[in-house]
Amino acid sequence: MALRRKGSRRIVVDGTGYRWRLRGRPTYHQGMCWSPCTYAVEHADRPGTVLVVTTSQPHPSNWVGIPADPVLPGDVERAILGALARGWTPKHSGSPFHLDQSDGFVPWR
Repeated sequence: MALRRKGSRRIVVDGTGYRWRLRGRPTYHQGMCWSPCTYAVEHADRPGTVLVVTTSQPHPSNWVGIPADPVLPGDVERAILGALARGWTPKHSGSPFHLDQSDGFVPWR
């Protein structure tokens, strides 16, 4: 599974280039604030296993008006470093690597 280039942003972490992308439009569950915002990361030059990060906040474009902070490059950098420490191998092919940072997320009712 490769990341779409359109809408992706480049980030360099410890000298290695990555691309990351947040969906512009939320999924139905994200739009209703029933599930948290997620984004994807892959190696910029040799895409392999995609990192899927689940945040602890609602999608910024949710439909119910719940305030949400944007996903910042610093957040992405911390997620990449955490995933690498947990065994993510971005240059090798395989199933997506999931990093769950959703502690504290409370679904809207």
